[in-house]
Amino acid sequence: MNEPFKGKDESYLHLEIWQKLHPKLVAGFTTRNGGVSNVPYNTFNFGLHVPDSKQDIIKNRKILSDKLNFPLEKWVSGQQVHQTFVKEISAVDQGKGSTDYETSIEGTDGFITDSKGILCTAFFADCVPLFFFDPVTEYIGIAHAGWKGTVGRIAEKMVDAFKERGTDPKDLRVAIGPSIGKENYEVDHHVIGSIEVKERDKTVSPLENNRYLLDLKQLNVEILLQSGVIRHNIEVTNYCTYRDENLFFSHRRDQGKTGRMLGFIGLKA
Repeated sequence: MNEPFKGKDESYLHLEIWQKLHPKLVAGFTTRNGGVSNVPYNTFNFGLHVPDSKQDIIKNRKILSDKLNFPLEKWVSGQQVHQTFVKEISAVDQGKGSTDYETSIEGTDGFITDSKGILCTAFFADCVPLFFFDPVTEYIGIAHAGWKGTVGRIAEKMVDAFKERGTDPKDLRVAIGPSIGKENYEVDHHVIGSIEVKERDKTVSPLENNRYLLDLKQLNVEILLQSGVIRHNIEVTNYCTYRDENLFFSHRRDQGKTGRMLGFIGLKA
C-alpha cells in the first residue's frame, strides 16, 4: 500500500496526492522533530493543553506557519473532548485557539468549512486524524477520533455534515493519518462492547483475560464505507504513532507525559 503522507522535511508530512488535485490545498500532519520544546515534549509540540512552555509552543506554531505560508492568525483550533460534535467554521472563527487555549472553540472534535484562507487544525498523540476534502464543492474538514469518537461514529457525522452542504459521498475523499496501530492498541471488554457486532470481525483480535487488540484505523474505514464513501477515495497511512518513536509522540507509549502533533487542512485564498 502506497503511503499517502509524504515527508516534506523533518518537521511534517503532507497529503501529496490531494495537493496535486488542488494547488491551493494545504493538508498534512506534523512530526515530533524540528521545534524548540524541551523533554518530554521534545521538540515540535503543538498542544497548548499540555504542561509545556507556552512560549515554546507558540514558537513551534510560528515555525510551521512560516513553512506552510499560512499565518497563525488564520488558524482555528478546538477544545477537543473525545466526543462527536462537528462545527462549521467561517472567517469569524479565524485565530480562535491559535495562540491561547482558552479561546479555542469549545466542545468540538470536528471542523468543516468552505471558507478560503482558514487553516483547520486538530491535535493528536495516538488518536486517529480524519481529513476530508470534496473537490467539487471545495468543502474541507478535519476530525479527532479517539476510541470514544470512533465508536460514537464521528466519521459518519462528518460525512453527514458534508452531505447537508451538498456533497455527494461518492465525490468525498478521506485520509486517515498517523495514529496508534492495531498491534500496539490493547483495550478491555468495555471498549469492545461499544463497537457494533458487525464491525468487530474486521477490527478486533481477542487476547487473553478479556483483553483485545483494536484496529482504530480500520474501524473508521468501515464506518466511512457504511456512510457512502468509496473505498478508492479513502487513503490510510502506514505510520503508527506508538511504533514510530523517532517521528511521533504517543500518549500510550510515553505514559501521558508527551507532546501533541498537529493535523491541518486549509485552502489558501
